[in-house]
Amino acid sequence: MWFFVFDTIFIPYMISKAQVKHIRSLDSKKMRYDCKQFIVEGSKMVQELVKSNFQIVAIYGTKVWREEYLTSNEAAVEYFEITDADLRRISNFTTPNEVLAIVQLPDLPLAHEGGITLALDNIQDPGNLGSIIRIADWYGVSSVVCNTKSVDFFNHKVLQASMGSIFNVPCMTIDLRDYFLSQKERETYACVLNGDDIHTCPKISEGILVIGNESNGVSAELLELCSHRITIPKKGRAESLNAAVAAGIVCDVLI
Repeated sequence: MWFFVFDTIFIPYMISKAQVKHIRSLDSKKMRYDCKQFIVEGSKMVQELVKSNFQIVAIYGTKVWREEYLTSNEAAVEYFEITDADLRRISNFTTPNEVLAIVQLPDLPLAHEGGITLALDNIQDPGNLGSIIRIADWYGVSSVVCNTKSVDFFNHKVLQASMGSIFNVPCMTIDLRDYFLSQKERETYACVLNGDDIHTCPKISEGILVIGNESNGVSAELLELCSHRITIPKKGRAESLNAAVAAGIVCDVLI
């Protein structure tokens, strides 16, 4: 919805209480999946969103943001120009960042016909998950899969940490045991503390790389289904690596 001009006076769209309530309700994972919608916020993220294949329900933002970033080719997007005060009412940010979008949850197929899949076992930290998605995008990983106990892909902190890469890499939550059993023809590489040194392993162009929980690593149930156990060798005294750091190192060495 575009702005209205009466004698050059800008009249912003007045967001309703029901709209505010709906948008804020999408902070909840349950509501995201009940409504099949999620929130994308911030100028950089929404710029990446409008270039993607994700279905945008509506964008709420300032007149300045629309004029600077929303081109005529994207005019079909329903855009509501709102005041800074209304943006603060619907924002998850302490300092709202000009624009917020409501997006349809995707129904993406898994890209497991070939290439590399990152499988994440019980990743709990949204910053880690978002960073891993960004790493996957950087290294051309085909897809990222998480088990059902991992943090939700569409948690707003995950989205922000992905820096827009969530729109480039197919991501899916699935029972990892069932997934591994359905992918028996593919090699699986579990990152553990007592496996083969990754620097002695050959490069791979196909397979599943498994990163475990921040505290407990890859579960025993999944380890039984993995064909390889690999290790980033330790030279110092740290007990473990951050999951996203480990994913980055493994991708850099093996892909």
